[in-house]
Amino acid sequence: MLLELFVTFFKLGLFTIGGGVAMIPILRDKMVNEKQWFTDEEMVDLFAVCQGLPGVIAINMATYVGFKRRGFLGSLVSTVGVILPSFVIILLIAQGLAAIGDNPIIMGALGGLRAAAVGLIIVAVWQVARTVMKGPVATAGAVLSFVLIAFLHVNVAYVVLAALIAGIVIDKVRGQAQ
Repeated sequence: MLLELFVTFFKLGLFTIGGGVAMIPILRDKMVNEKQWFTDEEMVDLFAVCQGLPGVIAINMATYVGFKRRGFLGSLVSTVGVILPSFVIILLIAQGLAAIGDNPIIMGALGGLRAAAVGLIIVAVWQVARTVMKGPVATAGAVLSFVLIAFLHVNVAYVVLAALIAGIVIDKVRGQAQ
């Protein structure tokens, strides 16, 4: 199981372009569909927890999944697995960057990678939204959060805090109504 965790996250770290958010659709497919380690609802919770923590979401997700599967050692193995490819690639790029300079072919390739990363992020947003927005309250909360952050430039921490408080209040009101 430890080797499986390492290999899974090593591959994710190696082939995910665009950062942790771009990893979400690939991670979801791997964890829910292929390995069946989590349900869609559990993955949404995983994303929420990992996004809310300080640090890089890809590392947070690897650590969380590893811990859920095999405890501390699993979290360590998964985290090293997801970090190692980027670490090695960045070392190689740093060494070769001076030789590459402003090569138009390299610049074009990097532009293509950026476009692919945007596509992966859009897929991640769609997959999470489909699972989370199961009613008018959740949909309104998601839209309101987007507007507050994207257009009114409200600090994300305040929006998360407000959503936590709103969730607690809504849960209490629903509990009293039953």
